[in-house]
Amino acid sequence: MTLLFMDTLKKLLQIVGPGLLFASMAIGTSHLVLSTKAGAQYGWVMLIPIILANILKYPFFEFGVRYTHITKKTLTEGYLDLGRKYLWLYALITMVSIFTILAALYVVTAGLFINLFKITDLGLNMIAAGLFLLISLLLLIGRYRLLENTLKLIVSVLFIALIITTIMVITKGQVAPEAAFEPLPIFNEVGILFLIGLVGWMPTAVEASGWVSMWSIEKIKTMKTPPTLKAAISEFNIGYFLTALLAVFFLIIGCMTLYGTGTELSGNAVVFADQVVNLFTAHIGNWAYLMIAGAALATMFSTCMTAHDAISRVSLDIINKLYPNQHVFRRKKAFAFTVLLFAVINWAVIALFSANMSSLVALATFVSFITAPLLGWMNLRTVTNKDIPKPYQPKIGLRMLTYFGMLFLTAFAFYYCWILL
Repeated sequence: MTLLFMDTLKKLLQIVGPGLLFASMAIGTSHLVLSTKAGAQYGWVMLIPIILANILKYPFFEFGVRYTHITKKTLTEGYLDLGRKYLWLYALITMVSIFTILAALYVVTAGLFINLFKITDLGLNMIAAGLFLLISLLLLIGRYRLLENTLKLIVSVLFIALIITTIMVITKGQVAPEAAFEPLPIFNEVGILFLIGLVGWMPTAVEASGWVSMWSIEKIKTMKTPPTLKAAISEFNIGYFLTALLAVFFLIIGCMTLYGTGTELSGNAVVFADQVVNLFTAHIGNWAYLMIAGAALATMFSTCMTAHDAISRVSLDIINKLYPNQHVFRRKKAFAFTVLLFAVINWAVIALFSANMSSLVALATFVSFITAPLLGWMNLRTVTNKDIPKPYQPKIGLRMLTYFGMLFLTAFAFYYCWILL
């Protein structure tokens, strides 16, 4: 029995890859920040949109894994097969991500770094520059294999820390609310804008389905025998379930430790980092400060690595598909150039627009949210076209969930636009 378990575990660790990278990338963008804030500001009711978003968006991401393992092509190539205009749309969405998402992630990570090591004399911009340089070098030296192996440890440590904290928070019970506490309204302009950000980036933006597709291609390259479709989807499902579960953990921690106290999580990266770490240590103990701060920093560091790697790969893939005769973008040096270029661009964004980072993130969230139903439809088209054998196409239940998810996100998007107008 033990040998069978060890053999099963060994096989699982061998195929773990894209699902793990997806979990690592999602934890930083929507969980550590948005899930915690959702619980702290609005309470248990935010469990509904978090669960709904994770369920209704699942097919959009699963189709990226499915398409790649059936066709051995990236999802961007699938968009091109649908029509050149669809790939141009995805290129536009990716361009917005290049100038916003990476900068936002590195700002939060720099804030955690300053908080952990108490470095205040260098400033946020210099810390961010150091992170850009370090992560760029790691991506250029280690490529996909180093990325995958590093995240196996980081995600495991975070998951254990979150389980311990969540259990202790639940055992201690709900924090006593202030006497004059009044719940914040959800369906006003501020509440809807927060919901847009939460649903739009929970578990992450739909355009990340293309990122998962790229990681699936890279994973296949590292294996002597590529995994079957069933094994690849099972691996992704593990990562996706872990992602959803961690979102609930962060919401529980935020809700039970801050909801009703009048404490507002700061928009300043350094202050926010301190608040989040103190949420954990207040229930585990001050002795765990370094462990928790280190885990939080490692989580955001890994998120920066995965997002930086994915956006660079997808951008190159888009250019190669749109301009197939430009062979310069197919060379090995092209990836290195792209990684470094995006590092410089996003450091400039931080240096020039750090005071308006919330506006840049709002723009990225808006674009991701408005285009999510269309991207979901495009992903469905890629896995149901005539080139995909019927047995490998999604079953009726998964298709119905896809249509329901598109309908839900479309209705929400129209409501959001109506509020803005």
